Amino acid sequence: MLREKIGNTALHKHTELSARYGVNIFIKEEYHNPGKSAKDRVALFMMEEAIKQNRLPKGGTFVEASSGNTGISVAMIAKEMGYKSKIFVSQSCSQEKIEVLESYGAEVVVCENSNGLHDFQSTQYLAQAYAANTEDAYFTNQYYNSSNIRAHYKTTGPEIWNQTAGKVSHVLIGMGTGGTISGVGRYLKEMNPSIKVFGVEPNNSVYQHFLIQQKLPEMEVKFDSIEGIGRTFIPGSFDVNTVDRVFQVSLEASKEMAHEFALEFNQLLGYSSAAVLAALDKHIGAMDLKPADNLVLLFPDYGDRYLEKLYKDFYWISKAKVARKDATIQ
Repeated sequence: MLREKIGNTALHKHTELSARYGVNIFIKEEYHNPGKSAKDRVALFMMEEAIKQNRLPKGGTFVEASSGNTGISVAMIAKEMGYKSKIFVSQSCSQEKIEVLESYGAEVVVCENSNGLHDFQSTQYLAQAYAANTEDAYFTNQYYNSSNIRAHYKTTGPEIWNQTAGKVSHVLIGMGTGGTISGVGRYLKEMNPSIKVFGVEPNNSVYQHFLIQQKLPEMEVKFDSIEGIGRTFIPGSFDVNTVDRVFQVSLEASKEMAHEFALEFNQLLGYSSAAVLAALDKHIGAMDLKPADNLVLLFPDYGDRYLEKLYKDFYWISKAKVARKDATIQ
């Protein structure tokens, strides 16, 4: 059963990064999920809850607005369960993700942006409108579905706690829908309120401003296009009380970090994974880390979903294509 393969992903200490940054660094490898991303957890929780509540008859269509990974998870699980899927993605979605979506039988609709329900051209608005006007269609709505937080509260958070024997002191997590950091942060702070939960977003995204000011910026923002993270609005799946600080990072710094990591460690980071590492590199002084601390970096997906966008023209790409091996990293 696919359900039994989701979660329980590896966490390992990265000795080279630990030595470089002077703190114990652990990587939570979410790309070991069957759909190769952390979004498998969320999709499973949302879809099982919908089925349990009889929101969708057998053979109906699950609908989602996604930067790609949640859509892939929804499409993969829908196919196994005997449902159809229709996924609304923005223009920034990588071609690799679209091809994977289509391989699972999903109908893919490319939209202008992912700016939220207030924008008539957004993935969220068009997905909701389709589901509302189509028989036997259900919008899982990861941005406002409480199962998004619950999936990480019930699975990812406890895994990190157990895998570090309760010694985790800090976590650094990319922020897209806000569900991952909210679920993980809520669980870990219940176990130990002194654990610091740090978020990562692109330059000019709104989470940092909202955390400090408790309101959105007055001017409409345009953030760096780092696929998978960043928002112009605050989703309902974000719990502001779980996050201590949010650090911003540029698109260019994330790209550079991805390339440096590939050259040094022979692994391809996904976009938001690279952003997490770039944020650590840029903001480590502000994180007030001590040598005995245990910092967990959550890497949500692998780089084979971004070969054209992130690794195109990178001379190491020929080796990368050979090394993909279905993203099973040793």
